[in-house]
Amino acid sequence: MLSFTRLVSMGVIGFLFAARASAATRDERVFAAAERAKPAAVELLQRLVSIDTGTGHGPGIDEVGRIVVEELTKLGATVELVTSAPLPGKNIVATFTGSGAHSVLLVAHMDTVWPVGEAARRPFRIEGQRAYGPGVLDDKSGVVAGICALRVLREIDFKDFGKITFLLNTNEETGSIGTRQLMQNLARKHEVALNLEAGRPGDNLILARKGSGVVELTVKGKAAHAGNAPEAGRNAAMETAHQMLQLSQLGDKTTATTINFTVVQSGDRTNVIPDLAVARADVRAFSDAEFDRLEERLMATAKNKLIPDCEVTVKLTRVFAPFLRNATTDALAAKAQPLYAELERTLGGEAVGGAADSGITAGVGTPTLDGLGFVGAGGHSVDEYVDLMSITPRVYLLSRLVMELGAGR
Repeated sequence: MLSFTRLVSMGVIGFLFAARASAATRDERVFAAAERAKPAAVELLQRLVSIDTGTGHGPGIDEVGRIVVEELTKLGATVELVTSAPLPGKNIVATFTGSGAHSVLLVAHMDTVWPVGEAARRPFRIEGQRAYGPGVLDDKSGVVAGICALRVLREIDFKDFGKITFLLNTNEETGSIGTRQLMQNLARKHEVALNLEAGRPGDNLILARKGSGVVELTVKGKAAHAGNAPEAGRNAAMETAHQMLQLSQLGDKTTATTINFTVVQSGDRTNVIPDLAVARADVRAFSDAEFDRLEERLMATAKNKLIPDCEVTVKLTRVFAPFLRNATTDALAAKAQPLYAELERTLGGEAVGGAADSGITAGVGTPTLDGLGFVGAGGHSVDEYVDLMSITPRVYLLSRLVMELGAGR
């Protein structure tokens, strides 16, 4: 098992590529096309952010899907809509066929964490060089980045690739349950996968991600009158509080493993001792070994009860597999940096706690690079923003990287 300190020493955190000094001349055709794409990118971003697409909100997902399909069809894509069952909405698989031999998979997601009505409450706005709005960064900017790069390739008539596939996921924010198998199948058919989650502040790529999971804690007690006979009850809420405190201590700072209880439900009347309580925790870890350890320790620790007569069950469900830096990730990042250096820019790399679809594509053995969308910060918060100054350079980078990979260079 790798400690967090070891990950840092290996360069997973704050990894920086040393290629700036050997910057090559930029591709003027690609740069000019990327510059021309910026106004349309901002306009499309506004259209998408103005539509609520929380995971499971079928009408919003379908509306954004129609816009995306229209844009991709204009670029010459063959588009297939694939069910997201058990969730509503359709995944989009857009395929471009070239005259070369190599294949590239692009991945982005249309869903957000925001509820219906959020787009009206916090409409898209621009302040200075930043664009704000629900999902503007995570991951509607990735959707727009992919479309813009494909537009650039069409404008310069680049065809030296075998196949480029753009997969637009409808349910990434809750674990890609309705897209996982489709994504795995597509990843196995492509030589490389590029995940268009946002670039990190400082212009970093993402070289590693924690895996994610959910702990479900259920406590059954006994109801009683809270005033007349509280001692006759078995307070499920109190036992749950005890369990939350001790189970949350199973995280480990040395490996950056975290357990954070985020949802608690118990009782609906103040004068009744609750007989049932349910709590859920978000779990993040950099290795499958850590998830194994947690699964074992959760079961053992939960046996230590505050109220012996309560029935306690605890279950860990794994959602996204960890995406760890490896030789193939390094090779892709090292290929990307000289391309960015053509703009006299330097790419860094880092590990992050947020899990994503890169764990799925890398999990089936497909070389994967993440963080290739526009740069910004504040995902999942009301402060979420995209740096508009990153649009041209990031579209250039993605276009050039697809060109190099598609041509097998």
